[in-house]
Amino acid sequence: MSVDFDGDVAVITWNDVENRIHRESLARLHEVLDELESRSGPLAVVLTGTGKFFSNGVDLVNFGHDLDELRAIFKELHRTVARLVVFPAYTVGALNGHTFAGGALIACALDHRVMREDRGFWCMNEADIGLPLDEKLSAILFNRLPRASAIEAMLTARRYGGVDALAAGMVEEVTSESDVLARAVAIAAAMAGKDRAVLAKHKRLAHRALVTTLGYPEFL
Repeated sequence: MSVDFDGDVAVITWNDVENRIHRESLARLHEVLDELESRSGPLAVVLTGTGKFFSNGVDLVNFGHDLDELRAIFKELHRTVARLVVFPAYTVGALNGHTFAGGALIACALDHRVMREDRGFWCMNEADIGLPLDEKLSAILFNRLPRASAIEAMLTARRYGGVDALAAGMVEEVTSESDVLARAVAIAAAMAGKDRAVLAKHKRLAHRALVTTLGYPEFL
């Protein structure tokens, strides 16, 4: 996970093949967020992946057999989302490819999402893989998505392409593959000069219930 700056926009690039979620990847994201949060002055943040994946969710291949480790990963995912939704700068997701399960939940923690329109799916696939959401994870969906869309996504494990994800409220924009990152950076750049203290206050007002449900009132 690397960070590059385009003016006042910090572009965080997750480059680990499928960008699976585990404790190490989330720890690295928090290191990056620590660094960015300590900066003064104008700032906005873009989070993107590489290749075919924004994030393919929790690393069940390596950790699906270890229930204690899975619980620890989900606890860190709760903390990561709680931090992201109130992060003191505007955040934009450049959804360059498949955005599945935990990856979709991380996308839901961002202020604005741009998805490629031609290939790649947004999907909550737990009903297909036999791993149910808990109250905290489902709260992330209900905090961000229209209620009907959240319920459909949870019950059907539907794979939403970009156009359908836009219609369902999972993303705010779709564009071509070649323009996803540039569009996300442009949106972020337009917001980088906003008062970060005010943004942080407004985010805490908007997302207080979710952060409390996730169990991290220290972020409020």
